[in-house]
Amino acid sequence: MRRRVLQATIAAVTVAVVLLGIPLAFYGARLIRDTELRHLNDAAAALGRQVEARITAGRELSEEMLEPYVGGQDGALPVSASVVGPDGTRIQAGDPVEGQAYTKVVNTESGGVVVMSVSYWDVVWRTARAVVLVVVAATVAFAAGISMALWQARRLAAPLVYLAASAEQLGSGQVRPRLEPSGVEEIDLVAAELVRSADRLAGRLAAERQFASDASHQLRTPLTALSMRLEEIIEAASSDEVREEARIALEQVERLVTVVDDLLARSRRAQGGTTEAVHLADVLVQQREEWAPTFARAGRRLVVEVPDDVSVLATPGALAQVLATLIENSLKHGGGTTTVRSRPSGPAAFVVEVADEGPGVPDDLAPRIFEREVTSGAGTGLGLALARDLVAADGGRLELAQRRPPVFAVFLAAVPRSLDPDVVLPRGSLVSPQGRRRRRRGPRR
Repeated sequence: MRRRVLQATIAAVTVAVVLLGIPLAFYGARLIRDTELRHLNDAAAALGRQVEARITAGRELSEEMLEPYVGGQDGALPVSASVVGPDGTRIQAGDPVEGQAYTKVVNTESGGVVVMSVSYWDVVWRTARAVVLVVVAATVAFAAGISMALWQARRLAAPLVYLAASAEQLGSGQVRPRLEPSGVEEIDLVAAELVRSADRLAGRLAAERQFASDASHQLRTPLTALSMRLEEIIEAASSDEVREEARIALEQVERLVTVVDDLLARSRRAQGGTTEAVHLADVLVQQREEWAPTFARAGRRLVVEVPDDVSVLATPGALAQVLATLIENSLKHGGGTTTVRSRPSGPAAFVVEVADEGPGVPDDLAPRIFEREVTSGAGTGLGLALARDLVAADGGRLELAQRRPPVFAVFLAAVPRSLDPDVVLPRGSLVSPQGRRRRRRGPRR
């Protein structure tokens, strides 16, 4: 939308400047030229009348009478003036015009001749200055139009970005903070409806979670009592056959308890998402602090290159686990310096790349690198598969961007840099190094 508003405004300003600026420059230049020529004609006519009056009165013609008509002061163009009397006497004032010139000749009734000339290029330069002034004014108008378009586009797009972030988190099952009115009636109507939907959804989620908690309690209580009863039967039974049957029943009950716990955990994860605005530098710096000593003991380096003002939409713990998986893979299977860097990937996304200088991924393994139980022989083949699932759960993707040298890329949705992410979403919580340290012991590829 921002681009469309900007393009429409620029197109309108361009049309206005072209339709008004070109005719204005043309007619302005023509008006200045006609004005200068009219001044030349008026000055020649006035000088002709003065010459006629002097000749009629028998007064002598002198250069002093020509001085007021020569010009060159107070912004007037310099003029060359000459008078030829009836007896052939010639009087000249002003510098002679060299080259092309505009000339006006006036013949008096007593036989005198008045000739006044102005340089053609002086007139052209004055008209050119008027054209340049119009061009400068058009440029200023164009720049003002672009500035206004940028301001208006930002004013219209910012509430939509806030609204999109609120809708994204509402869809993930989390209750969002209320947004300030944007001043755009249509956007405020949608925001108000989202707030009402969030309130209704929050109530339903609370009821469902309460039901899940009650169901868990109601199921665990009889299952616990049944387990205890079976244990008593095992202890009290005198027959091996009875004890064996009771043991099998106890195992079934314990398996049922595990299934109930798993189902409740899945229900809770599905009901409420955990995506939030995460400052990428916080997560990567913590990864560097955790892994740098391990790399140093292995005689290798870990380099982290990330701007301080990058925010992405992710689950902090899940993102930390994904990065820990990729860094540990690089430590085990790669070589040389491991570099973790981030860069923009399109207008609304960021990519985090983990690369090293090792031999890379074998060609036969690369197409199936993210499949479960696919490994080079040094792991279980679950690490990258789990990492891919964690990134996909946050709406991103994990790819092998390059085989040799190996480059793994994590693509994540970005919060626009021109907006403050803390206004839209709560600040992401810090990831616990202890928690990540425990997670990284898990299997990798």
